Amino acid sequence: MREIIFDTETTGFDPQSGDRLVEIGCIELVNRVPTGQTFHAYYNPQRSMPAAAEAIHGLSDTFLSDKQLFPVGVDVLLEFLGDSPLVAHNAKFDFGFLNHELMLCGRSGISMTRMIDTVAMARTLHPGAKHSLDALCTRYGIDRSHRIKHGALLDAELLAQLYIELTGGRQIGLVLGVETDGKGHDLSEIVPQIRSVRPARTYNASSSELERHASFVAALDKPLWLDSGPPA
Repeated sequence: MREIIFDTETTGFDPQSGDRLVEIGCIELVNRVPTGQTFHAYYNPQRSMPAAAEAIHGLSDTFLSDKQLFPVGVDVLLEFLGDSPLVAHNAKFDFGFLNHELMLCGRSGISMTRMIDTVAMARTLHPGAKHSLDALCTRYGIDRSHRIKHGALLDAELLAQLYIELTGGRQIGLVLGVETDGKGHDLSEIVPQIRSVRPARTYNASSSELERHASFVAALDKPLWLDSGPPA
């Protein structure tokens, strides 16, 4: 089964008030395994970037000024998304901006039936806990030390790991016994030496062994396997 994990960065919180999509990052999963196929793009929002939004993702007016407009790259994006389910964290937010951009360039919006929201999943699994991406990465032992600011592709990569954990996962924190040499060196990374192959052993009884076995059986007093009477 093919699924797309995606995240967006925007100029604000509400596309209906003029906020725009400025970045999208997508990760392809097949049977819950990342394939290495990704999609990533920046877009010129044709409006100024509020300071509060720039503080979150670091995308400035200057950086975005030479980036493509959303309609220019929409076909490539839609081809990558295909008809796969789309997974996002607080997915209504990301779907809202994506569908608003599609509407602005005369395209049909993506059906909400394709939406999978990892926040809703986390609330079911961990009621009362914190459900931010940062908090859930900490809960599941997902390394986010390289995440200084929000970024759509980086957050999608973290979310892909989180989604795998929320759906059964690889149990990142589980380590099955690592053999060491007593000095803390991991022997699992050492190339094993080639061992000589032992010749096959013969297990047929010798004539003397057969004779001893026959003598032993003959000396038995009323062995059970010779008793043909009814059970007591």
